[in-house]
Amino acid sequence: MERIKALFEKDQFAKLSGIELVAVSAGKATARMVLNAHHWNGLGTVHGGAIFTLADFAFAAASNSHGTLAVAINANISFTKAASTGELRAEAREIARNFKLGTYTVEVTDQDGQLIALFQGMAYRKKESVGDVVE
Repeated sequence: MERIKALFEKDQFAKLSGIELVAVSAGKATARMVLNAHHWNGLGTVHGGAIFTLADFAFAAASNSHGTLAVAINANISFTKAASTGELRAEAREIARNFKLGTYTVEVTDQDGQLIALFQGMAYRKKESVGDVVE
């Protein structure tokens, strides 16, 4: 798991967005983002792109958690509730995985456990290992 953490420490966009990888294990990952004014859209709520970025980051960590490089080939998100302050958490879990593909669901919740968004993603599993990129 240390290689997975090292890979995602290199994610500059996640750093810029204030995203932190909280936990990663086989087929699962949790990430968090403390909300600040730079996350807001014109309505004063969290921009959908910020929520998507958090969910995508957790998806990426979960899909790479087996040590094989994986890249997104499809992703979609449904927003269920607005958020504006506090913290968001994204919990990714593996639904299915084979030699070439992995399917994941990510739930994004606020600090009260309220569902903010539901993300689904499919990853293509490459031949290279995470170690090939990290080392």
